[in-house]
Amino acid sequence: MQNSTDGSHCARGRRIRTVDIRQVRTRVPVLEGQTILEAALQNGVSFPHGCRSGRCGSCKSRLVDGQVEMLSHSRFALTDEEKAAGLILACRAVPKTDTAVAWLGAGDEAAAARVRTRQGTVVSIDDVTHDIRRVRIRPDGTDALAFFAGQYADIRFGPSPVRSYSMANRSGDPELEFHIRRVPGGAASGYVHTVLKPGDRIVLEAPRGSAHLREGHCGPILCIAGGSGLAPIKSIVETALAHGMRQAIHVYFGARTERDLYLVDHFEALTRRHANLAFTTVLSEAQATARRIGVVTQAVADDFPDLANFKVYVAGPPPMVDAAMETAFGRGLNAGDMHADVFFTPQGQPPSGAAG
Repeated sequence: MQNSTDGSHCARGRRIRTVDIRQVRTRVPVLEGQTILEAALQNGVSFPHGCRSGRCGSCKSRLVDGQVEMLSHSRFALTDEEKAAGLILACRAVPKTDTAVAWLGAGDEAAAARVRTRQGTVVSIDDVTHDIRRVRIRPDGTDALAFFAGQYADIRFGPSPVRSYSMANRSGDPELEFHIRRVPGGAASGYVHTVLKPGDRIVLEAPRGSAHLREGHCGPILCIAGGSGLAPIKSIVETALAHGMRQAIHVYFGARTERDLYLVDHFEALTRRHANLAFTTVLSEAQATARRIGVVTQAVADDFPDLANFKVYVAGPPPMVDAAMETAFGRGLNAGDMHADVFFTPQGQPPSGAAG
């Protein structure tokens, strides 16, 4: 390689800069046009992240040294005040010089979880709605795949492209549970809904994502799910209850109509066994129903005037996540207490949840 005038290098015509990631005491190369997060993950650093698109804020970091160009991002994921204080989103930060960064927190537990590649076998498939299938997979090996509640796996089903789906079960279970919505035109979800069968072999990498349950939190918890975003919320709630978290846990599940709801009986049974759990369904397009009608985030806004001491976990499509963030921050939620998992269609980068 050849030195350049600003300390960066060139390889095969592409300029390489470096980023010093303080928590892991590692300096990794960043190719021209790459973001800090892309470079970190490409070089084996488990950098905390979620959506990879500037919406969730999970990769929020402090720019210790150097300069970056910030690509477009949600104002809820990174505010102007935070930018002025030297914070960046690693998934949207393209280095203009050699840089040094430190992700927020003393040491995020999810960042320390080792990503593993495992093969496995599809154990069962069943339809839970007209367009969502529950797929259970048993990974090979004698040890259960460990993860934090709310994390996801990158999965390849047959010849379809790799897509990311959230685990819906608790860590330590011998089988992994996924809720896979059929996305119009989605190659992977189309394969799951038309070709995949029990006994088929798969390859997955897990765990990934940092929108996971924080068990050290003692205040109330609010979970908001849209569609198959119920998968990571189910994992979070079941884990919290199983681990003896006794604070109030409020779950809001938004869907269009009755036929889009699923696992309602399961959550209602949990509420009968656990007095600290409340479960609310909200339908946006139904008419003659006893259920609550409207937009799920408006229902939350109506019910919670103050979220200052809460942890909020959100999983669903981008518009719902944006609305949930606006609602929560407008009611006093601390930015570090929002943990969002953004579900994308194939047209967007599919980092997590219900990718096509």
